[in-house]
Amino acid sequence: MFFSTSNGEEYEPSSSSSVQGSQPCRHFEFHEIQTATENFNESLVIGHGGFGKVYKGKVINGSSLVEAAIKRLDSMSDQGAAEFWAEIETLSNLRHCNLVSLFGYCNHENEMILVYEYMPNGTLEDHLHKLGTPLSWIHRLKICIGTGRGLHYLHTGTGIEVGVIHRDVKSSNILLHESWAAKIADFGLSKIGPTNRPLTYVKTVVKGTFGYLDPDYYATGKLTRKSDVYAFGVVLLEVLCRKRAVDSSLDKDQWNLARWCIIEGQLKHVIDSDIRGRISPKCLKECVRVVERCLHNDPKQRPTMAEALASLEYALILQEKFNDSFERAGKTMFGRIASMLPFSSNTENSDKSDSKLSSDCKPNNGNATISVLAGNTVLPETRKFCRFSQSNPYDISVC
Repeated sequence: MFFSTSNGEEYEPSSSSSVQGSQPCRHFEFHEIQTATENFNESLVIGHGGFGKVYKGKVINGSSLVEAAIKRLDSMSDQGAAEFWAEIETLSNLRHCNLVSLFGYCNHENEMILVYEYMPNGTLEDHLHKLGTPLSWIHRLKICIGTGRGLHYLHTGTGIEVGVIHRDVKSSNILLHESWAAKIADFGLSKIGPTNRPLTYVKTVVKGTFGYLDPDYYATGKLTRKSDVYAFGVVLLEVLCRKRAVDSSLDKDQWNLARWCIIEGQLKHVIDSDIRGRISPKCLKECVRVVERCLHNDPKQRPTMAEALASLEYALILQEKFNDSFERAGKTMFGRIASMLPFSSNTENSDKSDSKLSSDCKPNNGNATISVLAGNTVLPETRKFCRFSQSNPYDISVC
């Protein structure tokens, strides 16, 4: 299937979002969970969400001992048995490379525990807002594409004659594998419904996370796959701007990121400064277009996940082409500069280390002799270095 991009070209989503083979969901005995978590040792806590604490531990999965994330329901949580069984039902039937895998569960007296594959790189939220991880634009875009593939599979490719609406898409529910592949997690609020019509809805009590919540769903109680598309648009905004979906520390007109960026038209002015100068103009235009469409007030005007995914994959191609051309231009510029520099023929100090500068750099026929060592141009008169920037080959700064 092909979709149109902003410049009229057609693009087909990648077929790499293949479905993994179905695997059984195992029932763990409570004593196995106690052993894995050292009786719920606080030192093993790696997270805490609406469901409860998450522990890191090792469990038997098949014939292997593997690391796992073990989520234990908190007795004070607003969630409970409904969310617990919804998670099991959903993930037991679904297998995809961009969905977190559920190894199994434990239901013992009042204990309700879910056992997942362990994601060593934590959540997208952590890296964007807590750890300050330096994430390149290509890196961020690939995380968004992985998330989009997972949602597209949920909506249309489950192979179980029904579609799944996640209902709580947000950066804290996007986990990152050690390879940095994105995996969607937390299906406690998900709903299953027919897929025969794009806007088939489920009438339900409004649940989700403020800031990511579809305004139309909030107003009508009608949950559709386009509600996930809206939340995905908010995640794209977070990635572009490195700002939280909701930030009450800001001025009142800015604390809701989606409303401020789209309604107030501020998106192009709040792109994260770490990536602003590194995004291809064409790529940025495509991504802004996707965000604006995903966050449209009218669900009918929002793209399907397939369409949003196609646009993002096309944007990635545009960015990679831009990076390649920029790199080639940088190499050409470096070569031209180097070819114009007269190299010293003085061999007086040839027995010394290559890293040591000659003290006999003298003018040659009225021209200054310049030595070039490993990308650093040495000016003999000042003994200072001009370093060629790897990120910007046109920038030559004197240190």
